[in-house]
Amino acid sequence: MRRSLHLVQLLLPLADNDGRAFPRSAYDRVRYELTERYGGVTAYLRSPAVGLWKEGAGHLSRDDVVIYEVMTGELDRAWWADYRLALQERFR
Repeated sequence: MRRSLHLVQLLLPLADNDGRAFPRSAYDRVRYELTERYGGVTAYLRSPAVGLWKEGAGHLSRDDVVIYEVMTGELDRAWWADYRLALQERFR
């Protein structure tokens, strides 16, 4: 019987809302945490992805992001909810 896997993607900004870049150590920490918990991680760091969205009266906002992916058989929603809050605080 095949076990189903879940792909979890994290999109992390390269800079805060004031345009200040986050230190490499912030991303190294995420890589370490995910590798320790899930046994591995894929990180797309070289070419940042670009996120665009509309705010208000047609104003276009942009984020340059890096992407981290993990595969897991069990989706621990409580852990991910807590981790998301921690990342929101770290990456403002």
